[in-house]
Amino acid sequence: MLDDTAPPRFFVSDLDGAPRWVGGTLAGLQAALLSLLVVVLPAIAAYVATSSAPATTGVPWTKAVQIASGLWLLAHGVPMTLAPTVTLVPLGLTVLALFGCYASARRSGYATRSAYGAGVAAYVAVALVVGLATGVPLLHLGAGLLGAAVIAALGLGAGLMLRPEAPRFRDVVEPVRARLPESVAHGVAAGTAALALLVLLAALVTTVWVLSGRTAIGEVVTGLRLDAVGGIVLAVGELAYVPTLVLWSLAWLTGPGFAVGADTSFAVGGVQAGALPAVPLLGALPAPDVVGGVLLVVPVVTVLAGAAVALPLHRRLPSARATDPLVAGLVGGAVAGLGALVLSALARGGIGPGRMTELGPVPWAVALCVAGGVALGVLLVLLPADAHVRAWAVRVVRRVTRRETTGA
Repeated sequence: MLDDTAPPRFFVSDLDGAPRWVGGTLAGLQAALLSLLVVVLPAIAAYVATSSAPATTGVPWTKAVQIASGLWLLAHGVPMTLAPTVTLVPLGLTVLALFGCYASARRSGYATRSAYGAGVAAYVAVALVVGLATGVPLLHLGAGLLGAAVIAALGLGAGLMLRPEAPRFRDVVEPVRARLPESVAHGVAAGTAALALLVLLAALVTTVWVLSGRTAIGEVVTGLRLDAVGGIVLAVGELAYVPTLVLWSLAWLTGPGFAVGADTSFAVGGVQAGALPAVPLLGALPAPDVVGGVLLVVPVVTVLAGAAVALPLHRRLPSARATDPLVAGLVGGAVAGLGALVLSALARGGIGPGRMTELGPVPWAVALCVAGGVALGVLLVLLPADAHVRAWAVRVVRRVTRRETTGA
């Protein structure tokens, strides 16, 4: 575990000698403010560049700051209530906030419990101040504080674990792992690895979509007729939602698909597109003719992912009972399904009123497909390789053969 009394192994800053929580607080503040400024400064620059336009007459610069702050809070799970209402999280900004926490902790944090807790608290405090300053409703603000706490805990924790004075991650989790049966622990590892593999495959699918749809994307950009400032703002907005598109690809890859508006569906079994807004990134979505045929077997990739992570697992899994591989497979499927549920929920939301209030996959459907496929793949590898299962199968075959011989 992290040790509050262990001194760092090298001189870090002029604050060396101060309480460790001070360094953690500064790391949390730095992470929050840097990720906030990455959004606010371009908004102010865009306001200055367009201040002479008739459309911005009478609009104060604080409005640009308010909108940018709303986007930053949206990345932490706070819906934007400015017209139009936006609940679809820009996961690109969320990833940026995570990286900011990681980099700040890695560079200037201390690997102690007090520093870690102070860093998370400082990050959440910034989110609270920004939310109160922009007039966020208390219910939405509570969701944002929870999101900020999760982001800070994950990002700062990852950064602190890579500090020279930090213990190994294996040593930190060993007390928890030691309490789990071996089959459960290996199942958790298999499910996590399978989900990571599926997300990687979804990223590759997204790349193929973008490359194949570059003509449609270019036509949408040309039709918008944006100036330089507008083009930069659009590019930043598109990048903010690229990770969201990757998770939509995950839903397509695993079978259920996703929606881009009410009464629409993008899945391997069929595409019902309807009228889509003029957003360049949507030009990368599968065309109505990219369905059926060999694509119908694409969801089998969940089974293949489970089998792939189970290949090295069956050599390490100590099989004391015949139920061990079964438990490992079911736990692996459950962990992968739970992770897919969380990711799909993050990629679901809405933009504005009307049809576009329904965007993204149905989380429970994606979770069930991932859980079932991964569990099946793991079991297809573990069960035949287990000595207890093979012995049981031999006994069953002999018993059936003996009965047939006796009956004859």
